[in-house]
Amino acid sequence: MKKLLICLAAFALTAAAQDKKLMHCFTFSQIDAATPADWEAFAKATDELPSKVPGLSKVWHGKLARPMLLTQTEGQVDAEARKKLAAGETVTLPVKQLRRQYGVCMEFANQDALKSYSKHPAHDAWMKVYEKVRVYGTTTFDILP
Repeated sequence: MKKLLICLAAFALTAAAQDKKLMHCFTFSQIDAATPADWEAFAKATDELPSKVPGLSKVWHGKLARPMLLTQTEGQVDAEARKKLAAGETVTLPVKQLRRQYGVCMEFANQDALKSYSKHPAHDAWMKVYEKVRVYGTTTFDILP
């Protein structure tokens, strides 16, 4: 019985610690001209991040099972169009469609670790490799505990 209580206590502490983790994810569109060597360098650099960045424990990356299609307005939406949209009216605007085919998720110890990551030298080095496989711009989201 004592061993069971110790195991349950250890499990509870582990679960409480895991609840504080943060998942940082983003999707991106590929550069058509990216070479297989560019993709291999991206995969290697991404896989190495947890060993270089404090508070980053795991990374996942790859092609999305279902690409995300996003619609984006081209140019600025003027004040009149914003008012109509807010009122539920129909507005005609020029749009373009973005196709996000790839994604990355990173598990951080907490929000402070994510903030530190963006200023870490390993992030800067990784960005140089990442820029060779993606069209500028991402769809980013963080999942909080």
